[in-house]
Amino acid sequence: MTQVEVLQLLVSPAHRLAGRPSDGPSPGPSDERVTRVEVRRGLGLVGDRYHARPAHRNAAVTIMASEGLPAETDLRHTRRNILLSGVDIDSCVGATISLDCGTGPVIFAVKRPARPCAWMDVTIGPGAQRALRGRGGVRCTPLSDGVLTLGPATFRVVAGADAES
Repeated sequence: MTQVEVLQLLVSPAHRLAGRPSDGPSPGPSDERVTRVEVRRGLGLVGDRYHARPAHRNAAVTIMASEGLPAETDLRHTRRNILLSGVDIDSCVGATISLDCGTGPVIFAVKRPARPCAWMDVTIGPGAQRALRGRGGVRCTPLSDGVLTLGPATFRVVAGADAES
């Protein structure tokens, strides 16, 4: 088990980064960043734009590591849902992971990388898309119901090549 920190949680009911990056992001609600989120098995984060959407069920939740991001980066700039500190989440593709914020473990299947796009150059800064290659986070399917909150958490790889015993 690894001790990590859940730094930010994002539940976005609408697409803010749609269209051309040169046009800039659309204004979004001010309450997209939350302190607590409900996770539903196979469906995603309650209230998020990808929750229960068939086309996104295998990638309904995105998790990113804060390491390598500028300190002031906001999840609204990345289109990711969970920002962690203390774990190389990008190395977990193909694994099953557990994240426990003290309310019980939430299990995720880490399906594939979340590749950085041209929007990152607009929302984070010039060169961000290139700098985040291989570190853009991961797309996951929730395998259990649960609750995630900001603050300290326990992270564990429960299945996969690097599973802890």
